[in-house]
Amino acid sequence: MSTRVRLIVAAALCLLLAIGVAVAVTSIRPEPESAGTGTGTKVAFYGDSYTLGTGATGPEKRWSTIVSRERNWNEFNPSVNGLGFINNRDNFGDGDLPSLVIDAQPEIVFVTMGLNDNFSFEYAADDIRAQISFDFERLKAGLPDARFVVVEPFWYTDERPESVDTIIGWVKDAADDLGADYVPGASHWIEGHPEWMADDGLHPNDAGYAAMAERMDEELAKLGL
Repeated sequence: MSTRVRLIVAAALCLLLAIGVAVAVTSIRPEPESAGTGTGTKVAFYGDSYTLGTGATGPEKRWSTIVSRERNWNEFNPSVNGLGFINNRDNFGDGDLPSLVIDAQPEIVFVTMGLNDNFSFEYAADDIRAQISFDFERLKAGLPDARFVVVEPFWYTDERPESVDTIIGWVKDAADDLGADYVPGASHWIEGHPEWMADDGLHPNDAGYAAMAERMDEELAKLGL
């Protein structure tokens, strides 16, 4: 192979690598989706795949968008697949989800985190408990006038490891310390309904998210929202 050909090949490989890095960075950066919701109160959602809407046929089918559209809320939803307070998280400062929520300056903040921390519980329980409180305190400090709605962490199977209720208790305690509204029972909302699950067996389908939206409507009505 001539020197000229080697240089051309090397340049092409560098270009492909640069494109690959750019695509990778874009793919891991949360892209908030409003899914065409309203123009009223700005509402932010700090959550995982169950709030992002993974498993639905489109973002307009997820529970957060359904309840936002019904109330003419302006939805800001940067939720991330697999994210927990600790699980699948390597950023605990500028650029993480709490900072995106604070930067959006919403009037209402939903926190729907905790499901994925069950998968880190065995080796990170103390860190999970501490991070729950830290995230809540940070959100409150950054949004002192916002109303907070903390939702009991979702769960996806009828079988429940002991960690599920432990994390639920930590989230509830942190919500109480924050003075937040609290939505109980959400870990049971899709229990006993395999027909509400997407083909991956991990996330709700459109029917599942519709059922979650219906239950959330009932709870929000109790809170005057």
